[in-house]
Amino acid sequence: MECISIFDMLKIGIGPSSSHTLGPWRAAERWINHLKKEDNFTKVTSIKVDLYGSLSLTGKGHASDLAILLGLRGEDPETISTEEIIPKTNAIKTNKKISFGGENLIAFNPTTDIIFNKEFLPFHANGIKFTAYQNEIEISSDTYYSIGGGFVVREELIHAKENIKIHKTFPYPIQIAKELELYCKNEQLKISEIVLENERSLRSDQEIDHQINRIWDTMLECMYIGCHTSGTLPGGLNVRRRAFDIHKKLHVDFVYSSPAEWLQSIRKTEVKFREILKWVSCFALSVNEVNASLGRVVTAPTNGSAGVIPAVLMYYMVIENHQANFEHVKQFLLVAGEIGSIFKKGATISAAMGGCQAEIGVSSAMAAGALTELLGGTPEQVLMASEIAMEHHLGLTCDPIGGLVQIPCIERNTMGAIKAINAAELALESDAANAKVPLDKVIETMWETAKDMSSKYKETSEGGLAVSVNIADC
Repeated sequence: MECISIFDMLKIGIGPSSSHTLGPWRAAERWINHLKKEDNFTKVTSIKVDLYGSLSLTGKGHASDLAILLGLRGEDPETISTEEIIPKTNAIKTNKKISFGGENLIAFNPTTDIIFNKEFLPFHANGIKFTAYQNEIEISSDTYYSIGGGFVVREELIHAKENIKIHKTFPYPIQIAKELELYCKNEQLKISEIVLENERSLRSDQEIDHQINRIWDTMLECMYIGCHTSGTLPGGLNVRRRAFDIHKKLHVDFVYSSPAEWLQSIRKTEVKFREILKWVSCFALSVNEVNASLGRVVTAPTNGSAGVIPAVLMYYMVIENHQANFEHVKQFLLVAGEIGSIFKKGATISAAMGGCQAEIGVSSAMAAGALTELLGGTPEQVLMASEIAMEHHLGLTCDPIGGLVQIPCIERNTMGAIKAINAAELALESDAANAKVPLDKVIETMWETAKDMSSKYKETSEGGLAVSVNIADC
């Protein structure tokens, strides 16, 4: 049984895309490690990278090429200064050389050595092949697939343990939602408590708290940056940042020493109903505007849907419970991460495989379930809220204009966050024992819908808004 940690689902990385940016970045890292393991790394004098399918079709707009350069250079997406991304990648383009793995300076021309192939490889829509040469003689070739949420699998080991995180020590192994529900019933525990026991089989309480703190700090900093940054997003669509203007109208701003101080200031503000909608939208917009500008976000479960979970968690802290503390954040993220893992096991979190229902739909379901537990819902109501949120995202396509994670992606995060809150309220007012559609059934339906969906609507920019709106007119 595939047992996925919440820290596999909630990763810190660089925007704009988990599958098209973070995935290729991590694939490059894994390839370098494989070369070293095979004693080929020091022999390499030149390299070539081939992108396939969705990675090729929307790779430029998703900064796949920049991610590959940084991955090949040995940079870490969790720690690299975002201000250094453009200077470092520009230096490679100008000098036509790269410090391979941060160790060996070799010739590399991104214009000719990164090749965009429109054809799709058989296993997954996001394929990437790395080839290494020694004095023009091929010495290594490896293909990887970026399968969504920053997860990467190596072609030769698709069915091997190297590609799948299998944690056999989980005391409560969970493949489907019904199993989670039964564990809660038999043990008389909340979902967050079941998930915490699983995490404790992998790491200490101190490590769990440290990781959750890092995730929450990154989310909060991302929202803070987005709410305090004006201007236009990069990429050519001339999309104006809106979080800054909305935030300015909602909140008399001061100079804050930290994002945490900013949060405390917001929590003291009296909020009316319309302003609740504006605040939630502002939080979601802020994250995805940072994401669209190569900023640091938390993949939750993907970069394109990274704004939903922070926005709903902030809703709880700013609107519902001004006394909320780290334990509430921890509880929320434990539930959200587990729900996301169930979707990954039963369907997909990759827009290239399932359309935007796999990104915004899943993130909305994760947030809805997590909020429901914080608001006092039973495990059955938590799963019902997740089902409601996904049910009303079924069939949502992925059709980014210009291949950029901007239109309609940024606004969709606001919709996903609002739907999550609504789904939680509906579940809390319902008898979950009589739910007509179980979560497992909606996950199954989502996957069937994904398989039926035309490839035009799966992150290829070959259908929908991507073709009906002329980028030149933007």
